Amino acid sequence: MENVTYDVRIYKMEVYKGKRVTTYTVRWRTGPEPWKESFRKRAQAISFESELRTAANKGEAFDITTGRPVSWGRAEKDMSWYTFCLAYVDMKWKGISAKHRANTAWALVTVTPAMLTTERGKPKDQHIRTALRRWAFNTKNRPTCPPDAAEVLRWVEHNTKPVSVLNDPAAVRELLDGAATRLDGKPAAPSTVQRNRAILHHACEYAVEIGVLSNNPIKTTKWKARSKSSPEVDHRSVVNHAQARRLLEAVRQQRSSGERLVAFFAVIYYAALRPEEAVNLRVENGTLPALVWDDEAQKWQEPADDWGELHFNTASPELGTDWTDDGANREQRQLKGRAEGAWRRVPTPPPLTRILRAHLRDIGPGPGGRLFWGVRGGELASITYRRSWDAARRAALSDAEYVSPLAKRVYDLRHACVSTWLNGGVPPTAIAEWAGHSVEVLLRVYAKCIEGQDKMAKRRIERALAAD
Repeated sequence: MENVTYDVRIYKMEVYKGKRVTTYTVRWRTGPEPWKESFRKRAQAISFESELRTAANKGEAFDITTGRPVSWGRAEKDMSWYTFCLAYVDMKWKGISAKHRANTAWALVTVTPAMLTTERGKPKDQHIRTALRRWAFNTKNRPTCPPDAAEVLRWVEHNTKPVSVLNDPAAVRELLDGAATRLDGKPAAPSTVQRNRAILHHACEYAVEIGVLSNNPIKTTKWKARSKSSPEVDHRSVVNHAQARRLLEAVRQQRSSGERLVAFFAVIYYAALRPEEAVNLRVENGTLPALVWDDEAQKWQEPADDWGELHFNTASPELGTDWTDDGANREQRQLKGRAEGAWRRVPTPPPLTRILRAHLRDIGPGPGGRLFWGVRGGELASITYRRSWDAARRAALSDAEYVSPLAKRVYDLRHACVSTWLNGGVPPTAIAEWAGHSVEVLLRVYAKCIEGQDKMAKRRIERALAAD
């Protein structure tokens, strides 16, 4: 090829300090041709120069007509962070769930402030976040972006750094620090940090794939989050059986919605369903033993063995209409961590069986056979059952218990169920199957919720010492 050369020399960076701005100029030569590229930011100049040196050290061919390595493609190298994020979101959109779409958008929104070049003329932070999350980083909504949001996005588009600055470790650390920080400046939850970092890692893999970056800087940069992740359930959030019964009774006493919601909470507490699994149950997902006619008492009686079963293969997380393909508020999808069409079976103990039987008798199934449904016949909204649960906690718990983590979230009822199974001596393999995760996750997450192990260990030590 006549238009390439391997004769490359890179010179010392020039710095020009003017009255208003400072310019950093990278100078190099390809064959007899001199080249230079100026930057307003030192980090950008250092990043560009390091990329040139990396290509030269690898022995890559340089294009004499552009002065760049042949492998680059200048248009790709000049891609801004904003333009890259749009391309990445569009590439991912069809192949991921609505929840993953929302998480991806929020992760990119969180780190984008670290990729802005100036504060001059900057819109309010809240307006930038809203415009990015709802319109720019949402493939479905972007074509209908309103004028006020479009104006905000134009400013962002013209004031974001090129993706190539991520070749500088300092820029990568700033990006990761943003991914690990809440809006109020406090450290984000460990699970949030882990999720955001994973999304950034995959985004940079895509940047390498399309030639915007030569390697993945998330993978090579040494960085640690300020808070460490602990997978264990906080035992303070786990209710005992007496507390759970008081809470369920407090739900039942609530006017208008209590009777129709008590079975929903009972399914989570007695069968360890996730809320998005419980809200999606249909009548056909349950098998309840039939009542037995008592000739002597002349009435129907519950059978001696009143165990039933729930069997289901779908969940319905609530994510909002912006992120689902059909515009529904909930997305119908497979069970968490399971393949499409995989079923899960969970036994229903007699107390739950009786509650479900009463629910079907007094409330009845909703449209489409829904077991739990709203007053107006639609799906059960998460805000409805969260408000009901908060009211039940306020009514059933003491003031100190109410402000504590005790059953603060509806999801904590699932933790209480699994903890009850473990403390009851149910084999971990059976519990893991019923709860829908692995034995390893079960023992790691619920380690602190298993009671009595310390006492048993101490007794064994005593017996060993007595034998000596």
